[in-house]
Amino acid sequence: MNRVKNFNAGPAALPLPALERARDELVDFASSGMSVMEHSHRGKEYEKVHDEAIALLRELLGVPDSHEVLFVQGGASQLFAQIPMNLVEKGRTAEYVVSGAWGEKAFSEAKVATAMLGGAARVSCSTGVGEGKEKSYTRVPRPAEVKVDPESAYVHVTSNETIHGVQYEVDPGRPFPAPGAVPLIADMSSDFLWRRFDPARFGLVYAGAQKNIGPSGVVVVIVSKELVARGRKDIPKIFQLRTPAENRSLYNTPPTFGIYMIRNVLAWLKGQGGLGAMEQRNRLKAQKLYAAIDQHASFYRSPVERESRSVMNVVFRLPSEQDEERFVAEAKKRGMVGLKGHRSVGGIRVSTYNAVEPAWVDELIAFMGEFARGA
Repeated sequence: MNRVKNFNAGPAALPLPALERARDELVDFASSGMSVMEHSHRGKEYEKVHDEAIALLRELLGVPDSHEVLFVQGGASQLFAQIPMNLVEKGRTAEYVVSGAWGEKAFSEAKVATAMLGGAARVSCSTGVGEGKEKSYTRVPRPAEVKVDPESAYVHVTSNETIHGVQYEVDPGRPFPAPGAVPLIADMSSDFLWRRFDPARFGLVYAGAQKNIGPSGVVVVIVSKELVARGRKDIPKIFQLRTPAENRSLYNTPPTFGIYMIRNVLAWLKGQGGLGAMEQRNRLKAQKLYAAIDQHASFYRSPVERESRSVMNVVFRLPSEQDEERFVAEAKKRGMVGLKGHRSVGGIRVSTYNAVEPAWVDELIAFMGEFARGA
């Protein structure tokens, strides 16, 4: 078996033990004579997996009884519309803090969804510089820059901007907004479960699984029961958050294999020592990478302000696009893939999610030094 060193931003690397467990159980799950993909979502064999995944999420994060843990479909992009559809009442406004491309997309969908239902959405703060294709993001907002109307339905942030490599709470000077009584909602798709956080601080957290905890097709939602209860009832039932909350995320057929894989990844994560150990592992990977960039500052350049640098998605530029193309091609020859930056910004992007092995990062750093010296 010749597995590559996978630095893709999503779908991303999965832990090999989680994949091997799936391989071993693929055609005969729990001695049932069939695959987990063939089981009814109402059957006891699958429900055991479903409940275990929820229990592991609660255990690893310390999710309080005040919050539900849900599995929903449609990707985080569906939640961009589904959240305002549920939570913005007629005449009220949702506020968005924008620090990158995904925050822009969330706000764009919220404008459409709220307008349909008699509400509104506004950007309370943006760190974007420039216009159109030239617009760039290099930091998260400073606390004093975020002004929240106390009558707002909620405040939405993107905890880690995958494309721009900008992340909250990397430094004490870049904390999440503290909107008081206004619910704080976070898209954590690309940095969910890289370390512990307090779910009780948030009204709702959502994360597409394909970055850090499983395959594409599943979104994990942690939401306060109070927000679920207050959600609108004049939208289709399938889009109401109360529907999965009242039905253990089994109202309709869920993506059973995706949830099974999440269970496998969560079990691996627990076996690694939990989120405390995972944070140490992830921070060390990122520290080494940024040190390598800074060591060769005449050749590699990080566009992100130091205090806002992402631990999950390390982005940098080389002197020219030709150098970047050659860097990606040479790295691929050495079994390192997924290093090309997003098409909207270019450059290099190294995604260092939980499943990315420290040895892969060490090998990449050695290559970076060699490439810079030979350029």
